[in-house]
Amino acid sequence: MNVVMILELDTGTYGQLLGPNAASIKTWPGLVGLTAEEAEKKIKEERPGAQVQVVPPNNFVTMDFRHNRVRLYVDSSGKVERPPSVG
Repeated sequence: MNVVMILELDTGTYGQLLGPNAASIKTWPGLVGLTAEEAEKKIKEERPGAQVQVVPPNNFVTMDFRHNRVRLYVDSSGKVERPPSVG
């Protein structure tokens, strides 16, 4: 028998876990379609300490959460194909 657990995350509690100086969780839907370089520049303007990772098509990534990481999933032409988000 398989058991599936679904957990909801209270964003208030989540912010407390990261500490009072943590930036709010953020996504950038307006960056879809831009090149990775353009998207990285805009993200770093808003979050100077962000570590931006470009993820090419069909690549695997780890499932760990990092509050300073933003992944850019790009298509074969190097354009962002889904909204980047912190994590």
